[in-house]
Amino acid sequence: MNKYIKIALDGYYGYWDYLKTEILHPSWHSYFWWLVGLSVLVWGLELIFPWRDRKSAFRKDFWLDAFYMFFNFFLFSLIIYNSLSNVFVEAFNDFLGWFGVRNLVAIEVNSWPIWGQFLLMFVIADFIQWNVHRLLHRSPWLWEFHKVHHSVEEMGFAAHLRYHWMETIVYKSIQYIPLSMIGFGLDDFFVLHIFTIAIGHLNHANINLTYGPLKYILNNPVMHTWHHAKTLPKGSYGVNYGITLSLWDYLFGTAYIPNSGKNEPLGFDKIEEFPQTFWSQITYPWSTKKKK
Repeated sequence: MNKYIKIALDGYYGYWDYLKTEILHPSWHSYFWWLVGLSVLVWGLELIFPWRDRKSAFRKDFWLDAFYMFFNFFLFSLIIYNSLSNVFVEAFNDFLGWFGVRNLVAIEVNSWPIWGQFLLMFVIADFIQWNVHRLLHRSPWLWEFHKVHHSVEEMGFAAHLRYHWMETIVYKSIQYIPLSMIGFGLDDFFVLHIFTIAIGHLNHANINLTYGPLKYILNNPVMHTWHHAKTLPKGSYGVNYGITLSLWDYLFGTAYIPNSGKNEPLGFDKIEEFPQTFWSQITYPWSTKKKK
């Protein structure tokens, strides 16, 4: 038990030191400043090339979403997630050790070219995320958490990271074993991570962008608008589940773009009853005051 407490404390203080360095000593590998830079860039594109007409540069819930962005990207890890995940990994490895399993790696790709390793991890991770995203819509219990993300009524770049912290746990837990079974041999997936953040920002941005023929591969703002549409096709739990890639939706028949969706109402049934503040939203799934 003392070992796990030490791992938790080391994880907490280690992440605090990391975060201070990220902010106070920026470098080309500073996630914090890349997030700020990408956000300012995409926001600028929204202001210069707006798709939906707005009276203000600050759309509804702009500042709420901005807080979610930094909370989910950094503060949640600082408060608990980094320490908790380190303890989980150690406990899981100890559990495997009871059965004589010392290494989960089943596919060794260390000898592959760097681009091949990046591509493999990107495709596998995105496919897992696509399936988890479908699960968030199909499971009534998980949907209560995912509602936070779908409570966005005006799309904008920061809506990308408005989601309940439980989603981080669900996504990472389901991804852990499949990804750990592949020996990528790469210490730094920085470029890949920044690319997915950029696509996520663009998917939620107030810009009319489809990437031409690449729309069948990459998710885009028009396609993702229909994922957030208030009215879904009859009998559907959701459409356009793609995170970065739209490919899976076209392959598995969940792609749905009946028109541009420019003026399509967003959200879900009875969204007007959904809480409006950060604290009330993240406590909503457990609230006894939820209306049936």
